[in-house]
Amino acid sequence: MHLRPRLLFAGFFIAVLPLPAQTPGARLSSPRIGYVYPAGGRQGTTFQVAIGGEFLEGAATAEFSGGGITARVIDYQHPLTPKEEKALQEEVEALQAKRQAAMAAGTGTGDGAKPAWTPEDERHAAEIRSKAGYRMNRQTAPAISERVTLEVTVAPSAAPGQREVRLRNGNGLSNPLFFFVGQLPEFSDPPAPPSTAAPGGPNPANPRPLVQSPERIVTLPAVVNGQIMPGEVDRIRFTAKKGQKLVFAVAARSLLPYLADAVPGWFQATLALRDAQNRELAYEDHFRFDPDPVLFCEIPADGDYFMEIKDSIYRGRQDFVYRITAGELPFITGIFPLGGQVGRKTAVETAGWNLPSREAEADGIGKAPGPLALAVQRDGIYSNPVAFALDPDPAVRESEPNDDAAHAQKLTLPLVVDGRINRPGDRDVFRFEGRAGADIVIEVVARRLNSPLDSVLQLTDAHGKTLAVNDDYEDKGAGLITHQADSRLSLKLPADGTYYVQLTDAQQQGGSEFAYRLHLHPARPDFELRAVPSSVNLRAGANAVVTVFALRRDGFDGPIALQLSEAPYDFSLAGAEIPAGQDQIRLTLNAPLNAPAGTHPLAFVGRAQIGGQTVAHPAVPAEDLMQAFAYRHLVPAKEQLLTVTGRLPGRLPADITGTTPLEIVAGGEGRLKVSVPTSIPQGNIRLELSDPPDGISLKEVTRTFTGSEMVFQSDAAKVKPGLKGNLIVQVVLDRKPDAQAKAKGQARTVSIPINFLPAIPFTVVAR
Repeated sequence: MHLRPRLLFAGFFIAVLPLPAQTPGARLSSPRIGYVYPAGGRQGTTFQVAIGGEFLEGAATAEFSGGGITARVIDYQHPLTPKEEKALQEEVEALQAKRQAAMAAGTGTGDGAKPAWTPEDERHAAEIRSKAGYRMNRQTAPAISERVTLEVTVAPSAAPGQREVRLRNGNGLSNPLFFFVGQLPEFSDPPAPPSTAAPGGPNPANPRPLVQSPERIVTLPAVVNGQIMPGEVDRIRFTAKKGQKLVFAVAARSLLPYLADAVPGWFQATLALRDAQNRELAYEDHFRFDPDPVLFCEIPADGDYFMEIKDSIYRGRQDFVYRITAGELPFITGIFPLGGQVGRKTAVETAGWNLPSREAEADGIGKAPGPLALAVQRDGIYSNPVAFALDPDPAVRESEPNDDAAHAQKLTLPLVVDGRINRPGDRDVFRFEGRAGADIVIEVVARRLNSPLDSVLQLTDAHGKTLAVNDDYEDKGAGLITHQADSRLSLKLPADGTYYVQLTDAQQQGGSEFAYRLHLHPARPDFELRAVPSSVNLRAGANAVVTVFALRRDGFDGPIALQLSEAPYDFSLAGAEIPAGQDQIRLTLNAPLNAPAGTHPLAFVGRAQIGGQTVAHPAVPAEDLMQAFAYRHLVPAKEQLLTVTGRLPGRLPADITGTTPLEIVAGGEGRLKVSVPTSIPQGNIRLELSDPPDGISLKEVTRTFTGSEMVFQSDAAKVKPGLKGNLIVQVVLDRKPDAQAKAKGQARTVSIPINFLPAIPFTVVAR
């Protein structure tokens, strides 16, 4: 269907624009945080927290998920500009001269008779020393070059566990980072000073000496917070008694899942336990497949002991943040079964250290399918939470012996089998009856539920012929798992008859902790959604870009229509459909000119036709994070928030004429007219394509009687007929230098992003 719509493109400035003198792009740069230190605090306490990041100037407050936490900003520091350094040097010289004069004249009365060094002068000198500490920060990684200090208060009633914190300034809300509410006393060193741009590490040509940080003394149980700098080893002393069963659990990678400029792409902590004679009693650099180490030790004698924590290859930087939870505390190492059925209570076996009992109960009544956090208490202290899966299908327990086809356990689909690979080399075999042409799915969920099992699935027919084998299946919805070790088979059965499923461990390992959930069911075409970013910032009258990812299941390949399910009134989407066969779309969210300022809940829902029925799913908020320069992960966030940061100062209507969607000829062109001005008093307005599909470019923008015409071009070698999607066009002002700038010799034109046009749906057509 061809339409000729009249659209209003809000956000183009008329008359004279009040544009600040900022670096290119700074006007639209949302705050971005790279670390939080300490990354948590105890119930009922007030303490300081340092947050490092970029574009943090003007930070007004911090927002925490979950309630029970308040904060106020007490300081902001940033790398000094050359002008600031010069002014600071002049202040230092003036203060030095005053102090020397006061010392030469004696104490001084302060009444003008003699030069005097006053308490106010001392405070001023301390401020300068603090600022000077950031002078070297020019070489600090830009992502953590600025620092905001908060005073945080955690209410006594605040629920313990994982939260999220975001910083807010005039440009909106930052990305979220993890923050924990704890129950134990907390020990923290002052925040680390500025560091080098990349995490340091050993260099064979110029070995870095180890840096032994000052020894700290703590009383257990406690949470110890710290930051590791290049080459540094933190040493923490405590006293323990013979027979105490102590747990030392490190949170490091779990605080900052991915570092884009570090290999490996996270802080890989190692933890050692030593006695007073410096003998090593225990050492770990991981816990099973988890990079964060956990130690358990039964103390051999009364006396002093030491924890030592460092990076495995002696890297370090301000964002190498850790929390060590230590003491005679409950810690769950495994559960069985790993899940249960929705609407039921399930008895769960628990394994671990210092547990109150070996049994717990998971309550699935009134809960939706998905993971449930399971924890136990001892003396009022919660253990670490572990994931317990709730599924709609009925569950049965694996029944031994079932090591071969002759003893295969009989199953009737759909079903979930809760089992274990009980010993090294163990194999579990199951059989079921299938019909020719049936689409079935066989999937192991183990690693995604913190089991160490590295599963392998094999499907054979009644004659022993192998039909399918799978070791690792990547679940893009499991954004925190870097080693995807669960298996999945999806296929059409070739004939009526008996089929055998064999499940083993790829490393030939096994034990009581090697639990799994084996799902067997007919194919269920479906999808999940992830919406990025989890903090969306824009001005009233402007557009913001949001990316929605589709995680398609069991062959579903159809289009997904997107809508706002929660947002302020009159907000709207453009380009809100994920085309058939595609797994993501960049769309735009528009805030009307009367949009209320402040932060509001934001939520998206996707709808699709599957099997003649309308299926709807909410989009899970997420952050698209990079690991070690290349790998990307969709890391879920607890909530998605929209912040309106003010209003654009003008609005100019623009007409679009042509087909909807825009038709671009394969190997040819497509044209779109908009009434966008090409210049204003401050400079020229330029339109740029933002991250276009490969093979599509903006050839030119020409002036017309009614505005501008954009000419899009496609490369026939890269773009084929039938391709659909959205084009995102950014509006950029090339700002001319004013008279004052020219007088200072600054004649360079500065490019400032102003806004985005509403997303432009397109389709590629044949000539």
